[in-house]
Amino acid sequence: MSEGEMVVIKVPASTANLGPGFDSIGLALNLYLTLEAERADKYEMIPLSEPLSIYPSDESNFIFQVAKDTAKKYGRELPGCKARISSDIPLTRGLGSSAAAIVAGIELADALCDLQLSQYEKLELSSRMEGHPDNAGASLLGGLVIGCMSEEEVSVQSIKNISFDVIAVVPKEELLTKESRGVLPEAWSFKEAVQAGAVGNVMVAALLSGNYSLAGKMMSADLFHHPYRKKMVPHLEVIEKEAPRLGAFGVALSGAGPAVLCLAESESAPAVAEGLQRIFPEMEILSLKIDQAGVTVLKKSLAELEIGHTV
Repeated sequence: MSEGEMVVIKVPASTANLGPGFDSIGLALNLYLTLEAERADKYEMIPLSEPLSIYPSDESNFIFQVAKDTAKKYGRELPGCKARISSDIPLTRGLGSSAAAIVAGIELADALCDLQLSQYEKLELSSRMEGHPDNAGASLLGGLVIGCMSEEEVSVQSIKNISFDVIAVVPKEELLTKESRGVLPEAWSFKEAVQAGAVGNVMVAALLSGNYSLAGKMMSADLFHHPYRKKMVPHLEVIEKEAPRLGAFGVALSGAGPAVLCLAESESAPAVAEGLQRIFPEMEILSLKIDQAGVTVLKKSLAELEIGHTV
C-alpha cells in the first residue's frame, strides 16, 4: 500500500463447534470488526467503539503485534500505521473476537507490506495463531467451515449454500477460553471418542442435506464439551429446553461460551428471539445471519475520501 492510500478491512464474527464439531466447525456471523488504516510516522490505534478503549493504542496493540509478526515471517518490517477500529462483536463471549483481530492483523500486514499472500497462507497463519481453524477459517472465508490442522498443514472446506438464522443469547459476564477449556477431560476411551466423532459426522451430513431437525438432535447429543461446560454456563440447559419450544431447531454453546446460539429457519427466528428475550431480560439477544463473504479488504485514496467528506 502506497502513501496517500487507506485500507479498510472488515472481518466477520464467528462461532465455533456448533456442539459436536469441537475445534473443527465454524460459522461466520454478520457482526463485524472494521479497521481503517493508513501509513504514518508511528503506530496509533484509535478506538471508535467504547469497549475497545481498554486495549493499548500504541504498537503493543494486539492487531499491530499480529501484523508485525506476519510481516517478519516474510522478511519485511511493518511500517508505521495509524488505524481506526470499530467493532460490534461482543468481547470474550465466544463470538470470535480474538480470531477476527488475528485476521485483521494479517490483512493489515498484507496490505501495508504488499505481501500478496494467498488465501491458504492467510488461513494457515490465522489458524496457527488462533490454535485451530474454526473461528479463523470462518472469519477469513465466510459461510460454514469445516477444518482440521496438523503439524504439516491446515485443511478447511468452506460451504456457502447453507442458510438459516442465528439467535445469540449473550450474558453480561465474560468467560475466558482458558478457564472454559480447563474443565474438559484430558483423555477419553476409544469407545467414547468413536461415539463423539460419529455424532459430529451425522450433524455435518444433516446440515449439508438440509435435515435441520436431525442436525439439532446431534447438537444436543454433543459429548465433547457441553456436558463439562454446563456447570460454567447454567443458562445453556434452560435454553436447550425452551428454544425448541419457541421454534429453534438447534442449540449450542458458542465457542467456549458464555454466549449460546439458537439456530432457526428464517420464518421462526423472530419468535425465538422474542421468546428468549422474555426468558432472559437481563441478557442481550442478537438476531444474526450467516456472513457468506468472509473478510473484505478495500483500498481507497485519501484524496478521494477528503473530497467525499467535503461535498
